[in-house]
Amino acid sequence: MNNIKSGDSVLIVWSNSEPNEISNLVNQIQSIGNTSVVLENSSMIAEASRPLSSFDVILSNWIQPHSVSHSDSLLALLIKLLKPCGKIILKDTKDITLSLKLNGFINVTQDSDNLYVAEKPNFEVGSKASLKLGNKPDVWKLDDTVEEVWADAKDDEIIDSDMLLDEEDLKKPDQQSLRVCATTGKRKACADCSCGLAEELRGETKETPKSSCGSCYLGDAFRCATCPYLGMPAFKPGEKVLLDLKSDI
Repeated sequence: MNNIKSGDSVLIVWSNSEPNEISNLVNQIQSIGNTSVVLENSSMIAEASRPLSSFDVILSNWIQPHSVSHSDSLLALLIKLLKPCGKIILKDTKDITLSLKLNGFINVTQDSDNLYVAEKPNFEVGSKASLKLGNKPDVWKLDDTVEEVWADAKDDEIIDSDMLLDEEDLKKPDQQSLRVCATTGKRKACADCSCGLAEELRGETKETPKSSCGSCYLGDAFRCATCPYLGMPAFKPGEKVLLDLKSDI
C-alpha cells in the first residue's frame, strides 16, 4: 500500500472474490486515513458510467482468486478513470507490459510476483494545447498564391536565369568543331583514320573515297572489312557523306 496516501480516492476492480477478502482490503486502505474506496466488478465497470478522472489509485485483480482479465478495452477504460499522474496497481498471470504501454500508461514496472505498477501521464486523454510560434507564425494560408508567398519572402530572391548566361554561351558552335571520331568519341582521330578527320585536323583535304565494289552506299552489311565508309550510315549513290548533327548518338 505504499502507493496510496492520505486523501486518495481508490477504485478496487475485482471479480469472483470472497466478501471477507474484499472487506479486509477496504479496511486496510481506509486505515491510511481520509481515503475513499469504491468497488467495481470488472464485468460491470463499463456500465457504471463513472466520471472520468475520478480516482488517484486503481487496484485491479488484487484479491484472490485473480480472475480479472485485463483486456485492452478494460485498460483503456481504467486509464480514463484515473486522474492525471494517477497510478494503477494490478496483478496478472501473464505479461501485460506492452498492453499497458499501448493503452497510454507510462513508467510501467513489474516485480517477480507479477505485480504491475503504472502511471497515467500528467494530461487528460484528448486534451489540447496551443503552440506558441511567435507573433507571426511562418505558415502559408490555403488561399495564398505562389506569387504572394515569394513576394513576402524577404530573405529569398528569385534569380533571372538569363543572367546566368554570357555572350559566349549564346554563340552557336561551328558544326565542323562538333565532328568527332566514331571510334574515340572525341575530336581526335584514331590511328587508322579513314573518315577524313585526321586530314581535317591537320588542315588537309581528302578526296571522297571511291567504292571498289559499288555497294558501299547500301550500309555496313554490304561493305568489306577495309571499306572507308565502315561505320557510317547508308547514303544515296554519289551523295557526300556528312555527320548527322541531329541524331541521338
